Amino acid sequence: MTSTATPPGLARFNALEEQAAYTALLEVCASTAWARRLLAARPYADAGALYAKSDAATAALTEADLAEAMAGHPPIGRPEPGDPTSAREQRGMAGATDELRAEMLELNLAYQEKFGHVFLICATGRTAEEMRDAVRDRLGNPPEEEREIVRTELGKINRIRLNRLVEED
Repeated sequence: MTSTATPPGLARFNALEEQAAYTALLEVCASTAWARRLLAARPYADAGALYAKSDAATAALTEADLAEAMAGHPPIGRPEPGDPTSAREQRGMAGATDELRAEMLELNLAYQEKFGHVFLICATGRTAEEMRDAVRDRLGNPPEEEREIVRTELGKINRIRLNRLVEED
C-alpha cells in the first residue's frame, strides 16, 4: 500500500508563513521572480509538482532574472565563507592543488570577462578537474548557447537545493 500523504519536509514547507517560505526559496535560488512563482503555487501535493514548477519558473526567467539568480552563486573554487551550501556543492574543489586553484581563478576571470557573469555549473558530485574542463570547454561557446547552458545548470542546482529543503525532516 502506498501513502498519498505529503512528505513531512514538503508539508512543513507548505505550512510556512509566506515570508518564511519566500526566504527559504531565495536560499535555493536568488531570483525573486523564480521564488515568487514557486511561492504563488503553494501548497504542493508532492515533490514532483514542486520540481515541475521550479523547472517552468527557471525556463521563464528573463535575462535580468537569470542575472539575479547567478549573482547568488560564488565563483567555482571560492565558496562564500560561512556558507555551508556553497561549500558542500563545491566539495570537489576541496582537494584541488594550488596550481589547479590558480588555473580555476584564471579561467573564472576569463569566463566572466567574456560572458559578463560568474561561471555557473552544477558542481555537486564533480571533481575539480571536471569543473576546470567544463569551464575550458564552455569558454568557446557563443553567448546565446552559453546562456541556455547556464539556465540548464541553474535548474539542476535548484532541484538539488529544493530536494534538500523538502526532503529533510
